[in-house]
Amino acid sequence: MADEESFEEEETGGEEQDEEDEAEPPGDEEQDPEHVEGEEEEEKVPPNPLTEDIIAESLSLLCKTGDGLSHAYVRLDIHERGVTDISILKSFIHLRYVDVSKNALKDISPLSALTHMLTLKADENLLTSPHLEEMPFLQVASFSHNRINTTEGINHPMLEHLILSNNIITQVTGLDAMKLTRLHTLELRGNKLESTDGIYLPNIKNLFLGANVIKRVEGLGRCTGLTTLHLRDNQLENLDGFTEDLKELQYINLRGNLVTSVKEAAKLKGLPFLRALVLSENPVAEEDDYRLEVLIALRSLERLDKDEFTDEERTEAEEIFETRKAEAEAAEANEDGANSDEEPIEG
Repeated sequence: MADEESFEEEETGGEEQDEEDEAEPPGDEEQDPEHVEGEEEEEKVPPNPLTEDIIAESLSLLCKTGDGLSHAYVRLDIHERGVTDISILKSFIHLRYVDVSKNALKDISPLSALTHMLTLKADENLLTSPHLEEMPFLQVASFSHNRINTTEGINHPMLEHLILSNNIITQVTGLDAMKLTRLHTLELRGNKLESTDGIYLPNIKNLFLGANVIKRVEGLGRCTGLTTLHLRDNQLENLDGFTEDLKELQYINLRGNLVTSVKEAAKLKGLPFLRALVLSENPVAEEDDYRLEVLIALRSLERLDKDEFTDEERTEAEEIFETRKAEAEAAEANEDGANSDEEPIEG
């Protein structure tokens, strides 16, 4: 993958990362009159097809063509041109890096002819689907801030980074693990997901699901290679669904959810490599001895929220854990002894 040609990727895994104050995605049922009026005006945008003149001034990066016999410009940047139709691009088959963002496109199917394309940026258009014919070399595709309501139609075998943030997707369907074997980062922030179900991608590493309405963690056990999970600003009340199959998971961001009990942390004990957890802005973070109780439940944890655990905290947590363990064993032994001393009940 050409580093300078791909889009800037934000650093994953650090709690310092600001998982943005997301704008409300389009498509809410209750909208103010100004918003509705704005949409109606948007629908009436006059046709503005892409022209050869605009293309000529928007091309760059002269490279050898695939057969090595000639040269062609392979980068096209037509962002923020008010373009409504890109049919003309069907004949520009050598393009590899395409930016059509901030236009008024409802259809990007002509891009299916660009079989050498490596990166596509189609943010801030009027798309309702990310569908393209299978692109054999496409590695990075970004469709944020559209009106997309489906994850169907994404079957690009070399795809590594897919961005579908700030759309109106309610459930994940159609992501074929047999096709998307190289996909390592999936971004679905700011949609309308109520569950994590449908993301059955064993090779996925980084998953960003912040600012949805997720109430349930489901199906993630199939994402066995997952290392980084962002679920910030959702509606999770418990930590059910984190199975032992998530054996590579190292970082979970649950900031701004509805978790109320520190006992929920114990449900993450089956994650052997979990090192960093964010629970700030949950009710649980206001509990007495919050940090200590989380560490008692997850003694391999290195960092809670933005702070690493100190040696003193670790020592105290270990002592309390051992004391509670001994007390539980003693209580169990006493109960067994009491039961054995009971007279048998005659029939």
